Amino acid sequence: MTKWQKRIGYALCAVVLAVAGVVVLMSYNHARAAVQPLRATLYVSPSDYGLEFETVTLTSEDGLKLAGWYVPSRNRAALILQHGYANSRYDVLIYAEWLARHGYGVIMLDQRTRGMSEGDTFSFGKNEVRDIEAAYRYVVGRPDVDAQRVGAWGFSMGGAFVLLHAAQNPQIKAVVADCAYASFQDEVETGVKKITGLPPFPFASLIRWFLERQLSFPLSEIAPIEVIHSISPRPVFLLQGGRDTTVPPDSGQRLYDAAGEPRQLWFDPKLEHNEFLAARPKEYEKRVVAFFDQYLLGK
Repeated sequence: MTKWQKRIGYALCAVVLAVAGVVVLMSYNHARAAVQPLRATLYVSPSDYGLEFETVTLTSEDGLKLAGWYVPSRNRAALILQHGYANSRYDVLIYAEWLARHGYGVIMLDQRTRGMSEGDTFSFGKNEVRDIEAAYRYVVGRPDVDAQRVGAWGFSMGGAFVLLHAAQNPQIKAVVADCAYASFQDEVETGVKKITGLPPFPFASLIRWFLERQLSFPLSEIAPIEVIHSISPRPVFLLQGGRDTTVPPDSGQRLYDAAGEPRQLWFDPKLEHNEFLAARPKEYEKRVVAFFDQYLLGK
């Protein structure tokens, strides 16, 4: 090997190492950012939707203060609404408005590390189910709510959270999960491009590895598909768009297949992630309200 060939070889090795270093650093930074708090400003409140409400501060079982709103029930039933990953409680107000119009009490909380709630590490559902439990404990203590008529609704990651929580709390009587992922490992593989702008290879595996180091538990533990069967005989209503690029578009079907009866799946091959309300507003309201009316009110 000539001297120039050696130099070229060294140079190529240096380039490969530099590129690898950049890939690793970018993956680490994205993983670190993913678990950090997102403190969104609240630009609207339930009053902007014509709703009478109470501002509430709840405490999770691990001691975090959680900020929320509660709209009182007029039909003795209450719903826990759970927002998605990079959102806060104001993102569910549009859903709360028509659910409240149908008489339901509605509680909306900022997840830990989101909005105005406390918390310094987001855990993708491992600990956030405690926040939903705090919401549950609050509504069942309300004089306007029958403890046997409490359900939950969530979209995107919030949909996964309400499934995980209902599997742990047998007192949740009905669950709607709008575009929830079947497992968080699937979410990392599919959502990395949508959320970070990076290609799945090689970043998804590296981001997952760094997340597991930061959170100190395997992401395989966050898998609604593994526990959804335990919600039965309580009903589950799943929604999934066929053009979803944030979660695998087969997530709804896989969750449906794993669930026990009674179960429903609304799959629309034309819709993207969380597009049901925007694209099918009247049908969305009709179906979701009919589901909760049937299983919480016995209509």
